[in-house]
Amino acid sequence: MGLLYPLSLLAQNTLEVTAKADTGSIRIGEQIKLHLSATVPAATFSKSDFKLLFPVVPDSLDHFEVVSRTSLDTVSRQDMKVLQQTLTLTSFDSGHWEFPPLKFEVYGATAANSIDTLFSQPLGFDVNTVAVDTSKAFKPIKTVQAVPWNIWDYWLYIVIGAAVVLIALGLWLYFRKRPEKKPVETLPLVTPYELAIQQLKALKDEKLWQQGDVKQYYTRLTDILRSYFEHQFGIAALEQTSEELLNNIRPVTKLNQQRDKLRSLLAIADLAKFAKLQPTDDEHEDCMRKTEEILEWTRPREEPVTAVQGEKPQA
Repeated sequence: MGLLYPLSLLAQNTLEVTAKADTGSIRIGEQIKLHLSATVPAATFSKSDFKLLFPVVPDSLDHFEVVSRTSLDTVSRQDMKVLQQTLTLTSFDSGHWEFPPLKFEVYGATAANSIDTLFSQPLGFDVNTVAVDTSKAFKPIKTVQAVPWNIWDYWLYIVIGAAVVLIALGLWLYFRKRPEKKPVETLPLVTPYELAIQQLKALKDEKLWQQGDVKQYYTRLTDILRSYFEHQFGIAALEQTSEELLNNIRPVTKLNQQRDKLRSLLAIADLAKFAKLQPTDDEHEDCMRKTEEILEWTRPREEPVTAVQGEKPQA
């Protein structure tokens, strides 16, 4: 079920957006794949001032929940560029529901510094309940039946228990004979927050985006933030996509409070790194400011950690 809604001002450039679902009818709890795409002429896409922002869909809409999202992908087809993203939706409310139109913002497509908007048409979905045959009588619950005891049913637990006992005994003997280490002096170690602030200052001083190296600027900026999340909150942020990172910060209250700000920052960074789009100077500075605000909001209040003398503090 694909729906297309092109903007008239961009018709001459054949710039189009589509919202396509793999089905229009599900049962409660089943999933829908919603494919978003934007088709842009290669000549328009290569303009330095052209930028296309995909809609930011919240995790929860009326009657719909967003289960997962893929990262934005760009595909070349002849003389066109196609930007794609897939959302996985579900619903737990039965009935016929309409998924609202999605807004795509376009910058610099028709003229320098021009701003246009494209909308997809709404999509209708039927969410059905599971049919229950009420004509049949309810069957009584069966009583609990005893099972004959057999020692061989527990052989795995016996083996595991014996292995644990042997390992514990071996560790006890090892540490009993191990010579005690003399206490060593400790030196203060820079905290993840202080390290991130130092790296941000160095990035500002390098002035990468002023020199035209926009991709490197956003790569460094997001790596600083991801490294801070990894060392401060134990999140494997350097190994995750933007959407995986946004999902994994939910349990951390301080980070989750900055979720919208982080989503906006990562969206612009991904477009600059992977879609070769050129954010404006104001957006460069705004992303740096948002990074500083996220760091300040999540700044730890506990005592600084320490490192053993003679060891080099880890970055």
